[in-house]
Amino acid sequence: MIDARDQDILALLQDNADTPLAEIAARVSLSASACSRRIQRLEAEGHIARRVALLDRARMSLPTTIYVIVKTSHHAAGWLEEFKAAVSAIPEIVEAHRLTGNFDYILKIVLPNVEHYDVVYKRLVSRIELSDMSAYISMETLKFTTAIPTRFA
Repeated sequence: MIDARDQDILALLQDNADTPLAEIAARVSLSASACSRRIQRLEAEGHIARRVALLDRARMSLPTTIYVIVKTSHHAAGWLEEFKAAVSAIPEIVEAHRLTGNFDYILKIVLPNVEHYDVVYKRLVSRIELSDMSAYISMETLKFTTAIPTRFA
């Protein structure tokens, strides 16, 4: 179980994992050693899954986002494993979610341009049979964050 200080530490690390330990400790009113022990515990317990660098997609020449809605007539466990392997093998697919409702999956694809979607599409359908795919081009990102809430109102 995590407490309010742990939540504050996690929020600070989500904002910038490179924040110096002394600064985090001061902001949560702990000594550096106590803060360090808490961070190590949060990592050991799995609250901190990993630390990563967030890249600037525009500078990496990947400004285009396309969401793809997928329908399939296959729902067996074996097919799902094949689908997971197929989407995992395509680096431009950065997220894949199984859905409830009228569609089976949604994929988030990042690309250098819209035309590159055809390359990704062909790679995906060559690996797995799908019933229907509909692509939606994101015109503007209104909100983007990797941070999840650490406290709830």
